[in-house]
Amino acid sequence: MPEARRLMLLPRLPDPVPPAQHEIAASYIGRLARLHGLSVNALWRYVTEREASGGMRRVVIPERLAAVTGRTVHALAGALPELRTPQPDWAMFRHQPQRGCRHCDAKHPGGEVIRILPHHRYVCTRHRLWLCPSDVDGHTTPLDALPEIVQAQRRHLRILRRHGWVVTYDAVLTAILICGQLWSLPENKNGEARHDWVRRASILIPPDTAESAFSVARLCAVVYPEAVALASLFASPYWRRQAQKTTWNRRLFDAEIAQRLRHPSYSYKDHDNDPISHWANVNAKRPPLAPMYVHDQKRNLRKSALIPATQLAQQRHAQAFDPSRRAGEALVAHRYLATVFRRAWDPRRKHELLPNGDSYYRL
Repeated sequence: MPEARRLMLLPRLPDPVPPAQHEIAASYIGRLARLHGLSVNALWRYVTEREASGGMRRVVIPERLAAVTGRTVHALAGALPELRTPQPDWAMFRHQPQRGCRHCDAKHPGGEVIRILPHHRYVCTRHRLWLCPSDVDGHTTPLDALPEIVQAQRRHLRILRRHGWVVTYDAVLTAILICGQLWSLPENKNGEARHDWVRRASILIPPDTAESAFSVARLCAVVYPEAVALASLFASPYWRRQAQKTTWNRRLFDAEIAQRLRHPSYSYKDHDNDPISHWANVNAKRPPLAPMYVHDQKRNLRKSALIPATQLAQQRHAQAFDPSRRAGEALVAHRYLATVFRRAWDPRRKHELLPNGDSYYRL
């Protein structure tokens, strides 16, 4: 192939661009090819080879990419997780690559930048954009009018540093699910936090624009500050013990919940209709969950029994959206929360295995 021969004679591309942090290799190679007027397929074949097992999949050879770009293997692997040796724990990352902050990506020329973001990255704090879960159309949501959501990302990172990614992943997702369930309860049962949710929803999804502006990703952003406040409790070994111990200790836990949700009348309930009491009674004593989906370079996504939400489902929720009435139902039903939703209401899943052979619970 002439293009391949041209590459063979070109040991280094002139003025190569650096990779973006957490960018996937295919995205970076595609940008290099477009910037230098090369065939993406030809450059891809030059810096990759067939996997050792003899399959059809091609893997990037870090030394070849380093020779083409003039950057060290170490520098490339620092930005491209797929080039790291040993391979990272892919459960730490979201299973699907996505676009990141459009302002951060603007300094990386050559086309669209696709990244595989870690679970804890919800907001670009520099440019105040909501990143994940991403909107159906892939666009990011500006948060200039809601600085408390940006501040919640910083508190989220403090939980991560203190408790590690496994506990933080479980705690934050569980808290988002519980906030969605509380939002669906009657107004007198979910505290003052509900008023903030309605206010934020009216900003991100203005009245009479639901069919064009609605997305479950924005509902996730709406409850994110309170979810992070609850998550710091759910991640703490101390508060997990208080949630499941004697009546007096349980009162301490309930008082803390009441303060964080601004719900003075909140108290323990001996039934499962209250999602916080259900978590305390059933799930507080269990180990943190492993992600249901795991990024796989061979298939990009391991097989799962779940069916992704369709555009039709998004439209159905948009047509019925009213932030003052059961708005949390769309959030609870979103596939992003499937991992903790299954655990919350089906304790039999304790002994089931993920498609990769891991347990849902790290016992």
